[in-house]
Amino acid sequence: MKRIAFSLAAFLIASSSAFAADPAKTGDTAAGKVFTDDKGMTLYTYDKDAKGKSNCNDQCAKAWPPFAAAADAKADGKWTIIDRADGTKMWAYNDKPLYTFARDKKAGDITGDKAGGVWHVAKAE
Repeated sequence: MKRIAFSLAAFLIASSSAFAADPAKTGDTAAGKVFTDDKGMTLYTYDKDAKGKSNCNDQCAKAWPPFAAAADAKADGKWTIIDRADGTKMWAYNDKPLYTFARDKKAGDITGDKAGGVWHVAKAE
């Protein structure tokens, strides 16, 4: 009986981690289906970032807040976590760091798309 209980517990633990929720949601915008934060705010990528490294710091990060990851967050599949220069963590998708845009005022806004020719909505696959 203990063996069955142990097997059931192991199965439940394994299956709960297999169905962990993605850190981002998806939303429909004028640019198509994009990744969003939990408030529905559009997420963006920055062409000047290196693979797995954010290059948007200080003033840049005020205008383009990083999509923060909790200190205990775990990478899962295409969702990875990047350590920022300031010691915080942020989410990345396919090793591309993700950001919101301070000028987006409501869910579905995409005012940051193509800003400076280097910011792009993060398209959901």
